[in-house]
Amino acid sequence: MNNTLSVRKVLPEDHDQLWTIIREVIAGGETYVFHPDSSREKMMAYWLASDKHVYIVEQGGEMVGTFTIKPNMPDRGSHVANGSYMVSPHHSGKGIGEFMGRYSLEEAKRLGYQAMQFNIVIKSNSPAVKLWQKIGFKIIGEVPNAFQHPKLGPTNAYIMYREL
Repeated sequence: MNNTLSVRKVLPEDHDQLWTIIREVIAGGETYVFHPDSSREKMMAYWLASDKHVYIVEQGGEMVGTFTIKPNMPDRGSHVANGSYMVSPHHSGKGIGEFMGRYSLEEAKRLGYQAMQFNIVIKSNSPAVKLWQKIGFKIIGEVPNAFQHPKLGPTNAYIMYREL
């Protein structure tokens, strides 16, 4: 299989594969705020909302991840981007998240954003926290009990930020 990762905008014919990744990522309930039993309609409406740029990442013709870029806030806050990322659990630990993170920073800058902010990075999701720190994000705040972790109970979340 070709190990080269490629990025492109999502197309309607990608929706079934996209849903598979989203469903698998939220199934564990430990990294995203969505309930594992969230419907396809709810999740696709969220992921594909009109205010987002939605991308998929492929490796050897297989969709292995997806990410979005959108304004973190409207109007006077719209110069700061927000991003969401999902890697297929079958492909975790292979550098795809880092690839998407770095690519999205360049893309956000190309789109005219001046910074990127994540509003809720679950503190117990140490792989994500370490990844975002590795590519230059700083923890600028911590929200107590912002996430209902299925095993740990109420769990803090970080707000992370990086200028572009």
